[in-house]
Amino acid sequence: MADQGSRLVYSTDGGRVKLTPHNRKLDAPPWAQSKAATPNDGFVRIRRDKKGRGGKTVTIVSGLPGTVADLDALLRVLKQGCAAGGAREGAELEIQGDHRERLREKLESLGHRVKLAGG
Repeated sequence: MADQGSRLVYSTDGGRVKLTPHNRKLDAPPWAQSKAATPNDGFVRIRRDKKGRGGKTVTIVSGLPGTVADLDALLRVLKQGCAAGGAREGAELEIQGDHRERLREKLESLGHRVKLAGG
C-alpha cells in the first residue's frame, strides 16, 4: 500500500514523489477559505443574489433546520406562495426572483425566526 503523503507521478526511474508543503494542493482555494459560513444561531436568513446567474435575481433562504425531505417539502410550499420556480442547493433554498418580503412573512407564519440579509 502506498504512503499517504505520496502520489504516483510520471518519473523516469519509476519512483514515488513525496508531497511537500510547496507542491501540496490546498483543500480549498484561498479565497474560499476566508469566506464565513452561515452562522447556526437559530435564525433563517433570506438574501438576494445575482452572481453567476446571467443577471437573473434569485432569493436564497439559508439556515433552515431539517432533513432533505423537510427542505424539499418547504421549498414546494415557498415556491407556490411566490408563484415562482426554485431549487434546493445543499441546505439552501433558491427561489427565482426577488421575493424576500413574501418569504419572510411565510416563514414567520410557519414559526421561524427570520432575518433579511444583504441588499
